[in-house]
Amino acid sequence: MSEQQPPKIIDQQWLTHSKLFHVEQLDLAFSNGEQRRYERLNPGRHAGVMVLPILDNHSLILIKEFGAGIDQYYLSFPKGAVDSGEDILDAGLRELQEEAGFAAKRLTPLKQISLSPSYMGNQMQYIVAEDLYPSALPGDEPEPLEVIHWPLSEIDQLALHPQFIESYGLAGLALLRAHLSAGKK
Repeated sequence: MSEQQPPKIIDQQWLTHSKLFHVEQLDLAFSNGEQRRYERLNPGRHAGVMVLPILDNHSLILIKEFGAGIDQYYLSFPKGAVDSGEDILDAGLRELQEEAGFAAKRLTPLKQISLSPSYMGNQMQYIVAEDLYPSALPGDEPEPLEVIHWPLSEIDQLALHPQFIESYGLAGLALLRAHLSAGKK
């Protein structure tokens, strides 16, 4: 693949802000002379982290939480924002303790992805957590999260579960399956 230079930013301005999102307008000049105006959602914070916890090589740790965007409860892996200046592994360990009540002796970073690189600045770093032990920290959730132990032997059924609908969770599940498959070779 050829190495392309990113377009030059001609103008950049904030259109609106909320607690969670910032809408930004960009005027870009591409190397072929074309110019375009883009709008993007910028989370206004650092990356997020999603932890893929494996308990005793027998089960996955999931959480059940309320999604205001869909007005229902859903299953996912523990996740959250990385605080300013916080190491990604420390953030993953903190979120695991806050949301699921576990810590891990072994953390393996897998991959960072973007939900929609064309329009959003959100990025999620995935971390596999193994050698878990009970360790809870107070979290910022408005209610206690339900912790679900999902049999690792039923990992393929998780993708089809009607409450496992979050795209970041589905991507994490695919990455985890690839990670586990690579470890068996």
